[in-house]
Parts: sequence; structure tokens; C-alpha cells
Amino acid sequence: MRCPKCHHNSSRVVDSRQTDDGRTIRRRRECENCGFRFTTFEKIEAAPLLVIKKNGEREEFNREKILRGLIRSAEKRPVAMEQMEQIVDHVENRVRSLGENEVSTTLIGEYVMEDLVDVDEIAYIRFASVYRQFKDMSVFLKELQDIVAKANGKDTTE
Repeated sequence: MRCPKCHHNSSRVVDSRQTDDGRTIRRRRECENCGFRFTTFEKIEAAPLLVIKKNGEREEFNREKILRGLIRSAEKRPVAMEQMEQIVDHVENRVRSLGENEVSTTLIGEYVMEDLVDVDEIAYIRFASVYRQFKDMSVFLKELQDIVAKANGKDTTE
């Protein structure tokens, strides 16, 4: 592993431990040349996962796109970056655990919204308005009523 400080190619592992999700190993390293300590993360390389977009096109799964959407929806809201990254991690884990090579953007969006509604309702509405492409106010109002009912402990699907 190349040292980020002196760019020497030899380092030794000082400490290794699994991250919370158990899918990544965190390694603390020390450069054998300059003694600088740094952290690396090691992940299992998963098989490529294709996302089927609404127009039928396919592209490789990109967690950064989900994170960008979350950042935009949570702008000026009290949602920590760590919370958004946890949502992305959870969504990616759910999608990969399906065992499929292809997944629709619809399913990914639903997974994101399931997690986001519990973090911040305003960010959820913002994300849903873009994701679901509300056609008119009645659809938007219905979504708001569902959130209010959920907050009050009622089910509006009856």
C-alpha cells in the first residue's frame, strides 16, 4: 500500500478490524519509510450490478448517485452526512442481498424512501417529489396525508 505522505510502496498493518456491517475491513497501517500512520478499508469486490432506469436503459449501480439525491433532498435540513451514508449503505446491502444482477430504479427509490421517512420527513417529501414525479397537487397532498397519518399512528391505506 502506497503511503499518502511520502508515496513509498511499503507499509505494515498495525491493526485490523471489521466495520459495523461486517462487509469491510478497516486496517491501520504504518509506512516503513517515514512512519506515517494511515487508515485503509478493504471490501469484497461484488459482481457488477446493473440498474434498469425508467426509460429501459441499463447502467452500473452507482451509490454516489443515491448519495447526491439524498444530499439535495436534505439540503438545509438537520440530516447528518453520516445518516445519509448509512441510508446508502443499507440500500446497497438490501439491493445486493436480492442476489440479482439487475435491479430497477423503482425498487432502489422505494428502499431509499423507506429509510429516509424515518430520518427527516421534509427530506423524504423532497426526495419523493422528484422520484415519484408528482403530476399534480392531489398526489402531493396524498403523500403528505400519509406521512401525517403515520406520525399519528393511523393507516390511510384502508
